[in-house]
Amino acid sequence: LPAPAVTLRRALRLMRSASPTVVSSAGRKKGKRSVSATYSDNAERSISGEAQSREMFVETVQGVSNPRAEYRRSGEEARGSNQRQSEPHLDTSTFALSGDSAHNQAMVHWSGHNSSVILILTKLYDFNLGAVTESSLWRSTDYGSTYSKLNDKVGLRTVLSYLYVCPTNKQKIMMLSDPEVESAVLISSDEGASFEKHPINFNILSLLFHPAQENWILAYSHDSKLYSSMDFGRKWQLVHDNVMPGRFYWAVMGLDRESDVVHIETRIAKGRAQYVKCRAQRCSEGSRQYLFPGHVDTNSLVVQDEYVFTQVTKSGRASYFVSYMRESFKRMKLPKYCLPKDMHIISTDEKQVFAAVQEWNQNNTYSLYISDSPGVYFILSLENLRTSRGPAGNLLVDFYKVEGINGMYLANKLVDNHIKTFITYNKGQTWALLPAPATDVAGNNLHCILPFCSLHLHLEMSENPYTSGPITSKKSVPGIIVATGNIGTQLSSSNLGMFITSDAGNSWRQIFDEEHNIWFLDNGGALLAVLHATTPIRHLWISLDEGKKWDRHSFSLAPLYVDGVLMEPESDNHIITFFGHFSHRSEWQLIKIDYKGLFSRRCMDGDYQTWYLHNKGELCVMGEKQIYMKRRPGNRCMLSQDYSRIYSSEPCPCTAYDFECDYGWERQTNGKCSPAFWFNPNGVAKSCSSSQTFLNSTGYRKVLSNNCKEGGKNLYSPKREACRPRPPRGLRLTTSQGELSAAVGSNVTFMGDAQRTSIQLDFGDGIKITYSNLSRTDDGIRHIYRTTGIYRVTASAENSHGSDSSTLFLHITSPVERIYLSAPIVAIRGKEANLTALVWPSHTRTLTFFWWFDNSSEPIVTLEGSISHTFQKVGRNKVTVQVASGSTVMQDSKDITVKEFFRSLLLSFSPALDEHNPDIPEWREDIGRVVRTALSQVSGVSEHQLLVSLYPGLPTTAELFILPDEHTSIEHKRRNEEALDIFVTALNQGLIQFELKTDIRIIVYMTQQTLAPLVDSNAIHSGSAMLMLLSVVFVGLAAFFIYKFKRKIPWIHVQTEDSHEKEPEVISTVGQNDTMSKVKLSEFPSPKELMEKEMEARSRGTASHSCSCDVNKTNCTRGVDLFSPVKVH
Repeated sequence: LPAPAVTLRRALRLMRSASPTVVSSAGRKKGKRSVSATYSDNAERSISGEAQSREMFVETVQGVSNPRAEYRRSGEEARGSNQRQSEPHLDTSTFALSGDSAHNQAMVHWSGHNSSVILILTKLYDFNLGAVTESSLWRSTDYGSTYSKLNDKVGLRTVLSYLYVCPTNKQKIMMLSDPEVESAVLISSDEGASFEKHPINFNILSLLFHPAQENWILAYSHDSKLYSSMDFGRKWQLVHDNVMPGRFYWAVMGLDRESDVVHIETRIAKGRAQYVKCRAQRCSEGSRQYLFPGHVDTNSLVVQDEYVFTQVTKSGRASYFVSYMRESFKRMKLPKYCLPKDMHIISTDEKQVFAAVQEWNQNNTYSLYISDSPGVYFILSLENLRTSRGPAGNLLVDFYKVEGINGMYLANKLVDNHIKTFITYNKGQTWALLPAPATDVAGNNLHCILPFCSLHLHLEMSENPYTSGPITSKKSVPGIIVATGNIGTQLSSSNLGMFITSDAGNSWRQIFDEEHNIWFLDNGGALLAVLHATTPIRHLWISLDEGKKWDRHSFSLAPLYVDGVLMEPESDNHIITFFGHFSHRSEWQLIKIDYKGLFSRRCMDGDYQTWYLHNKGELCVMGEKQIYMKRRPGNRCMLSQDYSRIYSSEPCPCTAYDFECDYGWERQTNGKCSPAFWFNPNGVAKSCSSSQTFLNSTGYRKVLSNNCKEGGKNLYSPKREACRPRPPRGLRLTTSQGELSAAVGSNVTFMGDAQRTSIQLDFGDGIKITYSNLSRTDDGIRHIYRTTGIYRVTASAENSHGSDSSTLFLHITSPVERIYLSAPIVAIRGKEANLTALVWPSHTRTLTFFWWFDNSSEPIVTLEGSISHTFQKVGRNKVTVQVASGSTVMQDSKDITVKEFFRSLLLSFSPALDEHNPDIPEWREDIGRVVRTALSQVSGVSEHQLLVSLYPGLPTTAELFILPDEHTSIEHKRRNEEALDIFVTALNQGLIQFELKTDIRIIVYMTQQTLAPLVDSNAIHSGSAMLMLLSVVFVGLAAFFIYKFKRKIPWIHVQTEDSHEKEPEVISTVGQNDTMSKVKLSEFPSPKELMEKEMEARSRGTASHSCSCDVNKTNCTRGVDLFSPVKVH
């Protein structure tokens, strides 16, 4: 909701080429060209309310002039003092706003309802600063004859920026102070006679008044927050944040249960929003309702009358949804091959939706579609409507609803690259060109013959509510339309004139050969015309006989640049106020015109005549014959507001054109409706009730609000037929949102025609449900999935006449919260290393993993969270894994050191360390760094040759990796092996220590373990268990030989590559899953080799580790590492 104002530039005047920006607070006019509720971004949505206040916002060129106020009687003095009062005359007076000549903006409000109060707010807006620097508030209590300045009442230092009026009680005024000076609201309950100032802690961008409760207001702030006040702005409460601009609505009375309900569209991500419904003063998370299942597109929520609209775009194609009478949302159905690119709601009058739809093959035009009452099924009414964009980018459609005549519309259509104006009398069923006048304004014959030549009208709504715009009609004078247009083969912007019809568009007359602004006076009994000019004027024109004769009147002694005209349309005071200035540097001039002198008396019964509404001679229009009353042209009597315009109404027998073609049917040249090529009327699912009958469409549906009366045959209405037994068909499965994926807890819905049919639904997770004699489930069948995965959901329908089935592969997912890459920190070049991505919470084949190695340009893609990789480059290798879950991508990275060979020892710690182990990666890295430093200090081995990796879980264990020096040759490997003796001795003697906290020292040991347990049955496959059992046998034999020969073997495990020896298989022991048991198995040399190589014994096998034991013990057993995985080939 922008500011309640109309922007005009003095330097441009009322030029069409520089149309002002409309920011109106007036009530929404339905069915007009300006689309006030659309799916696109709309910055011009009007404040809700039927009779909103009229205000005006004027930008002028700054200038200096005499600040003296003037008051003079311009009308009487122009005609002379001896004028007879019985002659038609105007009484005028002028007032200048002294001292405000520098002010370049103004806002004007007339309270109306026969009130004599007019408020004017003038401002000096600094375009360089983007702020208001000065303001003045003026008030008149005598219909604008005189004004008094109210700056002292609002505060001399207060700078006012905007003025709002309550639509349900126009005595209540709210003004906003400029936030650059202070943030406050000024409230008046007596039409500006007094004000209260209340500071606020946010900057108001726009206001929305409640349509019934005068004290209830919604305020939208600059930081996208929505506030509510229930006491007319004295106290404010936050409703919701991240609200989309213009996408918040008060409850519609009679539809929403509570009158303080607010409908809100809130932004949750780029391009994604949610539809939220809550109470204005109770909108906490627990009290919010999310009525649409899932997300919607931003700037798509429209709440209008009985309807709620929204839009969802997936895979580049938009789907549109509607809720009628606040029921559940349904997908809006357009003809199959319409394939809409864009949709805008034009009107929701009479419980029917008019929509402008841009089809797949349209670029600059839209097509007009009309719905049934629920707003679900749409049919084409008119193709290639002319459209344009407003100053704020909102869509403007050349489509106009004629006031006072049911079913009558005007539209501009593109035909063979020419814009032509068409008219309909039956709500879009048939359209025809407008007949041109027989003569021009001078009486010359025009010779314009249909269809080669016709009348074309400009149908835009005025962007300034204080000019009439190019077309106008009024409910109180049905049948009269005044518009700007031209005669010829197409609509033009040149050679424009003014045209009028008095018989609802059947015939037209030209009344001016120049553009004029024309208003209805006296409840439509008179017409006021003001020249649409860029030069100053001093005359206006009045007609009392429907434009046949025009009288010129002077309203000012000096020519005036007219910026706007203000009047109260439903008032009996006969007052008009002209706003303008005498020169670019003069003060604001306010000219009050009292036109009561045009009339001599009030109208009596004899002053009226009747006329028949017809369509080219056909008296039945929208199913009835209507006779209207109007004042006899030329009678100088005043109309009353309550006289009846319709004299009589009689229904007509129904014809084909009282019906529109039903969804899937198209009108043929002979006037009959036939099925479209894509539509099979026999394949439509019908709902059979307990009576086993249904209404079958004949291809027609009655035009809404058509009052024709059907005869005994009822040729066009749906026929009630018995449900015939037939085999199941059309069975299909969809999720509630029409997607192939859903979150845990989502439901699956199946729909189809299955009368007297047994249906079995298999949800794919082991649960099956059978339904007997089920016909249709509009609300769907809900099933809750407890775990993630891909489920094959099948539905099978069967009866005595046949069967049908449908399958849906449903992905049930949950958000990925965290990912951890489990990988060895050291690997052997040319040997496979196992990498595992651990995801929380766990998923089953619903994620995609992308593995990046070093500088690879393409990832390796897997559906499993583990992979084996062979590193060929010695040094540091970076591995990154990304996991994709829907639109969410998370990643983790690890650096892996690759060497030709390395040695390792298993480490354990004092029990006190377990008490302080938070079991997080950062803590394990820090402890590993401390242990590495301690080992380096004792052994003298450089820290860059040592790596210490702590395993997850308890008890706390680690592994020490001793890397070869990069500059060490193969010949010096044996020398480096001697350094291991130092580590073994130091660890066994408890020399490796570090201080964890004050008085808490941790000792590092070599791990001494027995062989049992060898196998964790929960984590190791049976094949691996068998291999472990065999290993136990070999270990037992080795222990026997060791004991027999009493050899002392230091528990040092060396890994190397030797082309002359059998290559050992290297298995990492680093960074595996916390819940997985990790077992180290080794192959031992034969007893003969043990005796021959006492101190150089090497362990070979599938695990790349050795365990420690006391070198003085001859019966040491090989340790089993419970934290390493076993790989079996």
